[in-house]
Amino acid sequence: MHDRLDLIVELLHRHEADGRLPADVLIDLRQQLDELHPADIAFILESLPLDDRLAIWQLVKADRDGEILLEVSDAVRESLIADMDRHEILAAAETLDADELADLVEDLPTAMLPELMAGLDAQQREQVQSALSYEDDQLGALMDFEMVTIREDVSLEVVLRYLRRWDELPAQTDKLFVINQDNLLTGVLPLHWLLVNAPDKMVSEVMAPDVNTFHPENDAYEVAQAFERYDLVTAPVVDDHGHLIGRITIDAMVDVIREEGESEALSRAGLREEEDIFASVWASLRNRWSWLAINLVTAFIASRVIGLFENSIERLVALAALMPIVAGIGGNSGNQTITMIVRALALNQITAESAKRLWRKELTVSLLNGLIWGGVIGLVAWWLYDSLSLGLVMTAAMTLNLLLAAFAGVGIPVLMTRFGRDPALGSSVLITAMTDSGGFFIFLGLASIFLM
Repeated sequence: MHDRLDLIVELLHRHEADGRLPADVLIDLRQQLDELHPADIAFILESLPLDDRLAIWQLVKADRDGEILLEVSDAVRESLIADMDRHEILAAAETLDADELADLVEDLPTAMLPELMAGLDAQQREQVQSALSYEDDQLGALMDFEMVTIREDVSLEVVLRYLRRWDELPAQTDKLFVINQDNLLTGVLPLHWLLVNAPDKMVSEVMAPDVNTFHPENDAYEVAQAFERYDLVTAPVVDDHGHLIGRITIDAMVDVIREEGESEALSRAGLREEEDIFASVWASLRNRWSWLAINLVTAFIASRVIGLFENSIERLVALAALMPIVAGIGGNSGNQTITMIVRALALNQITAESAKRLWRKELTVSLLNGLIWGGVIGLVAWWLYDSLSLGLVMTAAMTLNLLLAAFAGVGIPVLMTRFGRDPALGSSVLITAMTDSGGFFIFLGLASIFLM
């Protein structure tokens, strides 16, 4: 894929003196794009600066626009839609199913929505409105309405004849959903069961009545975890009365897991949202400034902690050389702890009782690490500066700061969860601030007491 990207970039730069691309280059570019999957084109668009991105976007066939818009990131999608006129957007929307269109609607110009909805048939319009009625993190927003349903009171031979009437089965079809005359879900019929059983058997004899079902109000990430746990490919979505209203597919759940992982990584670094790497300076600045401001405040606090011990540092210069070690190791240990806790919280593996046990466990691990590695660095400090007391202070400071890192590493995400906040949001910034200021205070404080 990277070779194809390099080739396209090279072709883009073969422009003539007036800035236009030669006809043979345009033909070659179009041929390259026609051979690519929409996801690969999305990757290329995300990897190009804005001007090159829009140049490639203009060369993509119009009937593929909708598929590609669904594949690109939200930030890149905004830039592509901004370059499209009303007719191009409507044409792209016509190629999408109702559930796909619901994913795209939020990024479209508001003024276009009435015209777009008016162009849908009654069933599609109802499906789009149904998907839009749920929050982004709810399963209902990801439902697929295209599925195969059968009755339980027919034979497998009838089902096979019915399937042969389809031009193509919906993507990810691994099972058929069995309903009664009231549209109540009564079971599922896996396709491989349909193939290996005698055609004269009834669906009710072969189907699996015990089904993993979900509701549109369910949290999408929790459902994605269930897909992973039970190795699901598709699953039915039912309302409170058991009526089948849609299905959820593995490709949607993979997207949820990927987006959750990306969001967690961005949150730990203090970024508010996914950022187009080629976004404008102002857009990038707005996404990053808040946590940088917080980081500046915490760095100032750490500097004032050091300022409290200026006299001690002047009298024993070795303190200035050793104190970053204490702070750095504490920050690394804290980030290890906080990463494990945030992951456990995301998987709903922590209860109020287990949080106490985790605290005790992490404190014990940090105590042992502090004594072992603090002892090692203490011996090094003794050897370098010929001072046993300095080595002992170094060992004690390292141990205490690792204990602080463990306490904060468990406490920060647990408290943020209790107050309804994302436990990953800025966690790396906060733990580093605590271990920096705490490490400096502990090390310099112990040095002032025992070495001066």
